Amino acid sequence: MDNLKKNREFILRYFNAISGKDKTRELCKQFTNDEKLIEHIEFFESAFPKYELFVEEMITEGNKVVVQGRATGLHKGALNGIPPTGKMMDLPFVIRYTIENEMITDMWLIADQMILMEQLGVIQAQTTEV
Repeated sequence: MDNLKKNREFILRYFNAISGKDKTRELCKQFTNDEKLIEHIEFFESAFPKYELFVEEMITEGNKVVVQGRATGLHKGALNGIPPTGKMMDLPFVIRYTIENEMITDMWLIADQMILMEQLGVIQAQTTEV
């Protein structure tokens, strides 16, 4: 199996392993040694327990995998001082993973925090008149 396909399948296994489940440090360490990724997962898991991940598009190049996807979950824990709202998150994101020896060693993530704040009712959605 070529390396690009191997990395793609690894990320799909990773998403399937953590999506909709308790994301413990032990589970995360099966797929990554990147402490900032583990801390990011723990942070979101505390606010959106058992959040789910969905891959919409995936691109592989060398030892990099880029995923355009969505995270969904119910806001049940504090998020940066915002008490639980009980509202649903459906957050689009793009994440780039670096993979070495079937482990995620680095990641870069971008997500629209304004969309998340609107979904949680913290800010009102901006409308533009035409």
